[in-house]
Amino acid sequence: MSFLRERYKKEAVPELMDEFGLDNQMNVPKLEKIIVNMGLGEAVDNPKVIDKAVDELAAITGQEPVVTKAKRSIAAFKVREGMPIGAKVTLRGTYMFEFLERLIYVALPRVRDFEGTNPKAFDGHGNYTLGIDEQIIFPEIDYDNVDSIRGLGITFVTSSDDDEQGRRLLESLGFPFRGTQPKN
Repeated sequence: MSFLRERYKKEAVPELMDEFGLDNQMNVPKLEKIIVNMGLGEAVDNPKVIDKAVDELAAITGQEPVVTKAKRSIAAFKVREGMPIGAKVTLRGTYMFEFLERLIYVALPRVRDFEGTNPKAFDGHGNYTLGIDEQIIFPEIDYDNVDSIRGLGITFVTSSDDDEQGRRLLESLGFPFRGTQPKN
């Protein structure tokens, strides 16, 4: 069992039940899924970029990505409907907790001048989105084989109804928000 999953069950659930005054542990907010997205605007000019990005995303997440296609044509960007323009992975269960562990304890500390993540990036429903500028912060990526630096968008979808519950859930799992100390 994953370290973070065990922490959630043994420490976070009782802590959140006390904090929010919940009677049933099934009402405690939980992390439902993590979506890792890589937009590839340069794929319009060079379609081979998609293959390299899919390989990198598969190495980072441990799961095969889905290639996303343009929904409509945009003439100003030379994009046609159905063109591949990105890749995404939806992580649930064991893969989700393993990815979260690697993100918190390995990848984020490798970010230059890292002071924590923005605690205001919630969407109003308890979901958090994190933007990463470089995919090379993950140790699974071999720096010598990287053709270009690409960014990632990571969305943490929670079962909570408001941002405060979502923030407290991620904090209890050790997420390093700016101004707070993560749990070890």
